[in-house]
Amino acid sequence: MQTQDLKTQKQGARVADSFTYSFESPQSAHEVFEFVRNVRNWWVGIFDETITGNSQNLGDEFEFLAGDGVHKTKQKLALLQQDEKVMWEVLECRLSFLSKMDEWIGTHFGFEIADLGEKTKVTFIHDGLVPKFECYGNCSGAWTQYLNALKSKLS
Repeated sequence: MQTQDLKTQKQGARVADSFTYSFESPQSAHEVFEFVRNVRNWWVGIFDETITGNSQNLGDEFEFLAGDGVHKTKQKLALLQQDEKVMWEVLECRLSFLSKMDEWIGTHFGFEIADLGEKTKVTFIHDGLVPKFECYGNCSGAWTQYLNALKSKLS
């Protein structure tokens, strides 16, 4: 499988205070990796989402629309490490509930996956979504809802 370094990632470091959420799953690292690569498996079911495009192969782009158009973003799959990591880069963003509607542009989100033997640790990261962002409270709350649902699906 191909891998590609993220432009804004320097030696694996992430932006301090970025949003993260972790849980353990009885699924294998491979099963988790394959499941989360398809955003339609986990980024749906809460705010009447529409996803167009593809999200599974390096360079794939997709658009996400939710909340009757309140949230509109375009992402590109920027990093794949087989059974270990999946990260998308936000290319376009219109969060119409904010005064700075493009806060997510240039941020990255996705999953780090670690095989713990009997279990798999799944860590979601939205690198660049930091508390100083106007949307941090709303966005971290929404991410938590999606990830709680994902945790249930992977149990």
